[in-house]
Amino acid sequence: MKAKQLTIFIILFISIGIVNSAFSQNYTQWGLPEGAKTRLGKGMITGNITFSPDSSLLAVASSIGIWIYDGHTGKELNLLTNHARYIPKIAFSPDGKTLASCSSAEFYIWDVKTGNLKLTISAHTRDINSLAFSPDGKTLATCSGYDDVIKLWDVSTGELKTTFKGHEKGVETISFSPDGRFLVSYGRDEDTVLMKLFDITTDEIKATFLLAEDNHVYDANTAFSPDSSTLAICGKYSFGVHLWDIGSNTLKTTLQGHINGVNSVAFSQDSHTLASGSKDHTVILWDVATGSYKTTLIAHTNDIVSVAFSPDGATLASGSSDGTIVLWDIETLEQRTTITEHTVGFSEIAFSPNGQTIVSGSRDKTVRLWDTTTGKNTKTFIGHTGEVLSVAISPDGRTLVSSAGRTVDGYYFGHDHTIRFWDVPSGKHKATWFGHQGVINYLAFSPDGRTLVSCGSEEKAIFWDVATGNPLWTFIGNEDGVGTIRFSSDGHRFIHPDEEGIHLWDFGSRQLISTFPGSKYSNPIISPDGNTIASSGSGEEVHIWDITTGEKSTIYTGHVSTYTNIVFSPDGKTLVSAGFWEDGTVRFWDPVSGNLKLILSSMPDDTYNLAFSSDGKTLATSSYYGGTILLWDYASLIRPQQHEADVNGDGVVDVQDLVTVAANFGQTGPNAADVNDDGIVDIADLLIVASAIGDAAAAPLAYNHNLESLPSKTDIQNWITKAQQLNLTDTTSQKGIRFLEQLLLALTPEKTTLLPNYPNPFNPETWIPYQLSESADVSLQIYTSDGQLVRSFDIGHQPAGLYQSRGRAAYWNGKNEVGEPVASGVYFYTLTASDFTATRKMLILK
Repeated sequence: MKAKQLTIFIILFISIGIVNSAFSQNYTQWGLPEGAKTRLGKGMITGNITFSPDSSLLAVASSIGIWIYDGHTGKELNLLTNHARYIPKIAFSPDGKTLASCSSAEFYIWDVKTGNLKLTISAHTRDINSLAFSPDGKTLATCSGYDDVIKLWDVSTGELKTTFKGHEKGVETISFSPDGRFLVSYGRDEDTVLMKLFDITTDEIKATFLLAEDNHVYDANTAFSPDSSTLAICGKYSFGVHLWDIGSNTLKTTLQGHINGVNSVAFSQDSHTLASGSKDHTVILWDVATGSYKTTLIAHTNDIVSVAFSPDGATLASGSSDGTIVLWDIETLEQRTTITEHTVGFSEIAFSPNGQTIVSGSRDKTVRLWDTTTGKNTKTFIGHTGEVLSVAISPDGRTLVSSAGRTVDGYYFGHDHTIRFWDVPSGKHKATWFGHQGVINYLAFSPDGRTLVSCGSEEKAIFWDVATGNPLWTFIGNEDGVGTIRFSSDGHRFIHPDEEGIHLWDFGSRQLISTFPGSKYSNPIISPDGNTIASSGSGEEVHIWDITTGEKSTIYTGHVSTYTNIVFSPDGKTLVSAGFWEDGTVRFWDPVSGNLKLILSSMPDDTYNLAFSSDGKTLATSSYYGGTILLWDYASLIRPQQHEADVNGDGVVDVQDLVTVAANFGQTGPNAADVNDDGIVDIADLLIVASAIGDAAAAPLAYNHNLESLPSKTDIQNWITKAQQLNLTDTTSQKGIRFLEQLLLALTPEKTTLLPNYPNPFNPETWIPYQLSESADVSLQIYTSDGQLVRSFDIGHQPAGLYQSRGRAAYWNGKNEVGEPVASGVYFYTLTASDFTATRKMLILK
């Protein structure tokens, strides 16, 4: 008997330990998509907040799931995730054992005690707006704003019980009367707003209330008093709350006191008090019997999304789009506790230089600092009068800048034309700069931190001297505004898009270098090494240009979103893309080969911004509508397992590995170039490497930007000959031979070409690349703009091939025939190769 009791005790102890361990973990790691390590922010409050029947739990509908809090202390207890999209409505069953939620066209039934999902039912053809339990808990009612029916479901089986005809233009919200006699629906029929009262026992409409002939109570919420005598209805575009007498089917009164639309109403358990939450940031308490005003509760800085009384009558909860939920003590009307970090969506994010902090701009007009280790919001900067559109942190990490614009129903209006400076260590406001007459939607520091660029809805961008606050250069764009300006990593150049293309500028000389195809909707970025421009925008394509040669490649990302965001990893070896809307994926690409490395689910389904920490170990993705930032362990996600053919261990199998193997031909003993471990480095090892390169299915030369390391045509031909003499028939050897043959062809250009010099503009030296389709005697002449010969080069007889790298291209040090530096200005260079002649323009700036 004692042994049995001891066994039971041990089992209970272990079970309790497991539960405590599960709930003691950091809530920033609950319900994360696979591959993510931390979540910053708890998601936007997208629906209602509600207490469990025993008042012990508070459930919150958010963009990432259902948060379960302790109803008295506000402590996080659980996060229920598995929804299709955001959640507009949740409800506890009358016994408190079950929680129902809806998302997209589905509804879900959850076990409250375990947090397990019990049922998922595809209930309607379009999004579900509202749901409600019957008083006996056996039936769940659902409705959609896109169809005209109300459906009743068996909670235990998920089977459809019956269907009511609702409203011709969709049903916005439904609720049961507490006595179980009625189901009320609110919706639109033609051009009128109606409320219908269904008798549950007879399945008939008891009454129809005409609420309005316009949209003044559009997008409404309803609530029955616990004694079933009164129905309250409010609308986000109506400043009043209507109280209806159920017995007489008449309007009792309209409560007037809010100065903006009312989003939510709730009755106290004794039916004596009504709470209303408004877009005017306040909660008002009303006396239901007399319709008189009682008091106003003020704690939030943004719209009240939802209000709820606890069934024990001790607590009122108010949730706001400012990211807070306040628990009010009903007796004292004072704040008992505040739940934080239910943020509105983020407009832009950036890492601090040390990677320990993320700064975010938000739709709730705030700028926030987040600790990347704990996931906590450490500071909140308040001062902007509109949605924060852009944030940037100085390279030394001490200064934060932000800009904003006011929005009305999603449209930007230029009521906040300021750039605000904040001191990161102290959290204090430092300065406010003025210089734009329109919305400022983009800010960026130069890499040295001395210059700040601001772009706006006007046809200009301003480059500012950070030390003095004086404008250095007003950059004139087009009438649609200058969307973005992105510096190269050395700060010497920048790019910006407009309707004519993507323009590359020299920042020091303020001269246009070149233009690449694109549009004002492009989202161009420069690779860390400054050699590549990648551009995304509308559609699934990402275009990549080699700045030196102008050559273009395209990655077809497969994103279903109409807009794609991109960012380079700090080492430039990965390009990350994310679909902005209804996509839900983050994709990792090799920017050279265009090969897909990895796909992650971002959840929620919009990814508005991407940012890498400077050490390249962490990727942050933000959600514009979801109100969260996800941190991904990029280093472990992309960490490659070294391929046996990666002889030089640089993480990629390419032509350099071929050269390394060839350089070790004949070597015996332990050697990385002995790929097949047969004790000697020979042609068989080289074919394994060539086969591995060929498996990547890309053009042979795409694997090597360093053309100086390419083997000669003679070497490649000798390798092919040796391999053919061995008469190797295995698949690997045959693949290797085919790749060598492709490489041999690639080293012979289809036509002779003179390419753009680089850099351009330059001072004092430049390189002039070219390609030869056949052997030729090559010469180069440089002329002034008026045709005077400055310098002549007899390059000599050159075999067919590529002459593009600095070691192979023609070189000019900016001096004339007698060694004197030439003056600044435009010059022309002419290449002659047999019958081929071509001329291009270049610019010297001093």
